[in-house]
Amino acid sequence: MITPPRWILPVIVLAQFCCTALWFAGNAVLPDLVRDFGLDRGALGHITSAVQFGFITGTLVYAVLTIADRFSPSRVFLASALAGALFNLGVTLEGQTLPSLLFFRFLTGFFLAGIYPVGMKIAADYYQKGLGKSLGFLVGALVLGTAFPHLLKGFSGDLPWRFVLLLTSGLAVSGGLIIALLVPDGPHRKPGQKPDFGALFRVFRNANFRSAAFGYFGHMWELYAFWAFVPVLLNSYNLYHPQAGLNVPLLSFLIIGSGGLACVAGGYISERLGAKRTAGMALFLSGLCCLVSPLLFFTNSGFVFTGFLLFWGMVVIADSPLFSSLVAHNAPAESKGTALTIVNCIGFSITIISIQLLNLSYEMINPRYIYLILAPGPALGLWAMFAGRRNREPHAERVV
Repeated sequence: MITPPRWILPVIVLAQFCCTALWFAGNAVLPDLVRDFGLDRGALGHITSAVQFGFITGTLVYAVLTIADRFSPSRVFLASALAGALFNLGVTLEGQTLPSLLFFRFLTGFFLAGIYPVGMKIAADYYQKGLGKSLGFLVGALVLGTAFPHLLKGFSGDLPWRFVLLLTSGLAVSGGLIIALLVPDGPHRKPGQKPDFGALFRVFRNANFRSAAFGYFGHMWELYAFWAFVPVLLNSYNLYHPQAGLNVPLLSFLIIGSGGLACVAGGYISERLGAKRTAGMALFLSGLCCLVSPLLFFTNSGFVFTGFLLFWGMVVIADSPLFSSLVAHNAPAESKGTALTIVNCIGFSITIISIQLLNLSYEMINPRYIYLILAPGPALGLWAMFAGRRNREPHAERVV
């Protein structure tokens, strides 16, 4: 068995953190964009969805052309990081309108398709045994990278909001370079020779692959809508309980970022319980949080409310690397990158629907109750994972 150098995983994790800081950079400075460019309140959902739609389009293009399987994943990662950093900076230009902001965020999302799933592909090419634990660190880095712009915003003080975008673009360039320079193609990589359009459909013939993929889709219905609306949750609580005075940027970072620790912990727990069972537990708990969320708005304790959100922030993402591990293990080696990419593509398509539905509901009903809309995702995901489980191969229960 080939044992990767110890420094490989930390380098991949660091690069993933640096590059995924691009994801919510626009959300972190949204109040400044609204003020400076005269946007309306619905801009949050539109700007978040633009990144998601760009990511979906990118993953579809990368998957159809089997880019991550035909070309060096490390070079694909670098090129995508450089392009994503460039279009992230486009938001800093003067005279922006909502369409121009959506254009730049769309292109940023497009090139994130060459970062997140390709980073998982690189890890899968190095780690077969213990992949669930390895992806726990990797997705943990994604979570911290996603939360990081909120921290920058919270501590940037009187610095211009463009500082957040400049710094996140600089981090992305750094992340791309360290992958290209320090992480060559992994020993388990089996390059594809040409575009294989049939691979997009063949992978779903495997019952274990479908189980993992559809569980992931239910998870995605909830995840990014929750992340996008964490500041809204906190602002709504401040509105109902003015005495709480919650620090929205800092708490947004902590709530989203806490999921990074949960991803790592989930990877270790899965070594004992199995990836599928551990993912199911996290999906059940996050669905439960959706259902009880209206009750927490009635508590007068900001400590209790933020504690609940911290817990939700952990369980909402803890299953993500485990789903990716199950998908990777149940996909053919020669189309593993394509399989990971197409599952990401479908999953992120689902996030647009839930984000826009939450955005619309926020305008129409009491914000206390809108997060109930997220509960069907975990419920359907659990059903897809465990319905008919007796007909599936037993090895799928324990993949780490």
